[in-house]
Amino acid sequence: MTEWIVRRWARFGHDRLYAATPRGTDLGYLDLATGRYHSDDLANLPLLRKAIEDHPDARRHRESARESSREGQGVREPSPTPSIADTTLHGTPRTTPRTAVPPTDHVTAPGPRWHDLADARAGAAARERALAEREAQGMVRHVLARLVDAKTDERAWRIGADGEQAVGEQLAGLDARWRILHAVRVGERGADIDHVVIGPGGVFTVNSKNHPKAAIWVGGDTFMVNGSRVPYIRNSRHEARRASRLLAEQVGFPVPVVGMIAVVGARGGFTVKNQPSDGAVTVVPRRRIRRFLTSQPQRLGLREIDAIHEVARRSTTWHR
Repeated sequence: MTEWIVRRWARFGHDRLYAATPRGTDLGYLDLATGRYHSDDLANLPLLRKAIEDHPDARRHRESARESSREGQGVREPSPTPSIADTTLHGTPRTTPRTAVPPTDHVTAPGPRWHDLADARAGAAARERALAEREAQGMVRHVLARLVDAKTDERAWRIGADGEQAVGEQLAGLDARWRILHAVRVGERGADIDHVVIGPGGVFTVNSKNHPKAAIWVGGDTFMVNGSRVPYIRNSRHEARRASRLLAEQVGFPVPVVGMIAVVGARGGFTVKNQPSDGAVTVVPRRRIRRFLTSQPQRLGLREIDAIHEVARRSTTWHR
């Protein structure tokens, strides 16, 4: 008899049963509030259903659904054993309509009001700063500065936003197992993390650095731009440590975070003699971001990915 691994996870207003094969391969989960199965891979749905349907919590859920249906005097409840047509693949709408039972997927526990960071676009914070600098310059000075390519604050923020957008386009090519957040504002002093990446390979804070014509050289903790040393690695390490602490405080278990510096441009040359020795930060060119992330050994299962993403997307998680 196959010994499936089934665990219950109830947090942030969600109540789910996660299932995995005996060897630990994630199959997906059953949302006990809606009675719907969720999986990244449609082929896993039969195994997911088989693994969960005899679990005591699943049986109690079916019995409760039947009782509610009887008490509702004809109001139909969700089917106690959902069919494959009643499943979703992480947000993909069902093709079969359900009865008019109010959905509870987005019910949250009482707490401070927050907004969803999943709606932010790559480079959003930097573009806001660039626009503010442009307005402060005035249109005439701005046009003149653009004509001579003057090194103004507006130019720096605009180029930075372009770099974040380019990195965001690379991250968008990751498969459905990965969760991506952009322009995550941290604290109350205007700091932000360009990208937060959560997936099988772990959690990463990605700092985009756009140096279109520069020569980049990296050796350990030394990062050089056109021969001048810059504190990118120190800052990235601090950013990752801060993110690790904030996420762990909210999710309830340790969340190791690796800082990544994604270099855009560098047409003058890109050389990494050796990466920072502690492994807390890595430097990669923009075009190799996906290859780097997907080559990492699996560190997180679907249950952990969903839990971390659930708190990471909340603005209140980062304002501490």
